[in-house]
Amino acid sequence: MSDVDFRRALSDAGIPTTEAGLRQAWEAEVAAQGSKLSNTSAYSPFWRVVTALVTKPVMWLLTFLSDTVLPNFFVKTASGAWLDTLAWAVNTERKGATKAQGVLLFTRENTAGELQMPAGVIVQSAAINGHVYQLVTIEDATFPDGRLQVSVKVSAREVGSGYNLAPGYYAILLEPVQGIAQVINADDWMTAPGADPEPDDQLRLRVRNQFSAVNQWHTDAVYRAMIAAFPGVRPDGIYFEHGAPRGPGSANAYVLFDAGVPAESFLEQINAHIRDGGNHGHGDDLVVFVMPETPHAISVTVWPRPNLTALQTQALQDNIALFIRAAFRESTASDYRPTLTYPQSRFSLSRLGEELHQVFPEIESLRFAGEDIVSQLNIPRIASLQVTFA
Repeated sequence: MSDVDFRRALSDAGIPTTEAGLRQAWEAEVAAQGSKLSNTSAYSPFWRVVTALVTKPVMWLLTFLSDTVLPNFFVKTASGAWLDTLAWAVNTERKGATKAQGVLLFTRENTAGELQMPAGVIVQSAAINGHVYQLVTIEDATFPDGRLQVSVKVSAREVGSGYNLAPGYYAILLEPVQGIAQVINADDWMTAPGADPEPDDQLRLRVRNQFSAVNQWHTDAVYRAMIAAFPGVRPDGIYFEHGAPRGPGSANAYVLFDAGVPAESFLEQINAHIRDGGNHGHGDDLVVFVMPETPHAISVTVWPRPNLTALQTQALQDNIALFIRAAFRESTASDYRPTLTYPQSRFSLSRLGEELHQVFPEIESLRFAGEDIVSQLNIPRIASLQVTFA
């Protein structure tokens, strides 16, 4: 029931819901009680004060009930602490924010001798729509004699999903480190994804799912509830493959991550919880995998508006590339917000072109090579990206 429906129900019950209706009812009640006041015109200061003192508080109460209390009685429209209370009623709690954890690959200038690098080295990304993300090493690192590269554990400077960037984004040392030539986040660099405080729409999905999960059998809803309880996993980003892929009683669950895919150790935690922790049905054989990926070569030709400087042209080219990469989930919605790729769907290059025009007015025209990407139970990723200015 919306606030309009609520107000209509009050009106049907004979309760005024507008200021004019309340004033009319008040005046009728005053007359019914035998009031002898004769100066009741709209220009009477006394009568205007008395009427306001009666009608205004009632309007405040009606507005609070229709706009705040009533919507928050239902999972569909509740938000904030109200939704937390409804989630608690089905034994579900809002997931908190976490920091991204992982490893960076440091390369030194030469292999001669031993090199010590203390913890606290800060590595950052290039600016993505004005946002710069920083990681910090959380352990001392030692390059043995003859070793050129060493992997070092890092943690995000702050909580949030924005730090879950794809491989290759973290490559800038905030301050030079003696003897270090290069740093990069390689493939499978993340051991645990960062997460924002769970937004209302995702918590709402988990609460809805919980109604289906309360039964005696391990259905999809039960497994979805277990998997979605882990940080960085969206309830609408879990896809099931039935049909006994490993024989009777077996099924697969594929998890879609918005940005850089966590290392296998993170999925091992989920599988250990389900398979080794006894949280599966009798005879069930469920294994959780990362959503399979399909590589795609993306090429776009752009005609920029005239009279752009060389610096503006280069910045536009870089930002177009970052926007396209965001559509393929290499960064999160905290930066750019294009239409995203999804499994079992069609990714429209023409729509991506429209969004590029909307975000970057410096584009005169553009043309993508190739056709739309149609996905099955997989997620498209960028194998190569070429942004060419005509």
